[in-house]
Amino acid sequence: MVEDGASPIIFYWSIFQSTFSVPDWKNLVYGWQVFLPPIFAAYILGSIPFGLILAKLAGKGDLRQIGSGNIGATNVLRTGSKKLAAATLLLDGAKGYVAVFVPHLFFGPDVAFFTALAVVLGHLFPVWLRFRGGKGVATTLGVLLGLAWPLGLAALATWIIVALVFRYSSLAALFAVALAPAYAWWLGAPQAGGIAIFLALLVWARHAGNIRRLLKGEESRIKLKSSGTTS
Repeated sequence: MVEDGASPIIFYWSIFQSTFSVPDWKNLVYGWQVFLPPIFAAYILGSIPFGLILAKLAGKGDLRQIGSGNIGATNVLRTGSKKLAAATLLLDGAKGYVAVFVPHLFFGPDVAFFTALAVVLGHLFPVWLRFRGGKGVATTLGVLLGLAWPLGLAALATWIIVALVFRYSSLAALFAVALAPAYAWWLGAPQAGGIAIFLALLVWARHAGNIRRLLKGEESRIKLKSSGTTS
């Protein structure tokens, strides 16, 4: 029951907060000296556009002018280089992993909760690219691996299975992040589940265009074979 004068939003938020061990915002305010440096570092790390950098170094041009214009591994694959796409995938995933594993190790789970969000937000909205970044899938998978490796592997396996069956990278990503909170709950990692819910909302929001194309049957499928170089 909601107490007289209490907001239903606050009531339900308190239930969500206790269920998923979401840190109290007051901890962030009163402990800003501890929280803000790793959060800021996580955002900067997340904002490094590895796909864009690798494509330019490899002489592939500006990735934002190729294919979908996205800076992620799927669009890097459209340059014709599988190795470059794999490197982008690994680096984008690695920054998500590092951004939660290191803070959790030195500062604890509450700080890691916020750095998990910060690194994905950095990838989605990098200051260097006028806040026009990627879709955040690889970085989110890296975050999940850093929080709890069984959770990350479950989400990754979901992506691989859906991608192999349907050949849609976007659909695979949507399934993987949507099921991640359920995996976390089943694995007994409620705080990781809470983070996964927030990240799923971000990833789904960034895939709004992909969802529209999927519904219309206009979404591009994954093409493993290419006439371009695979170097």
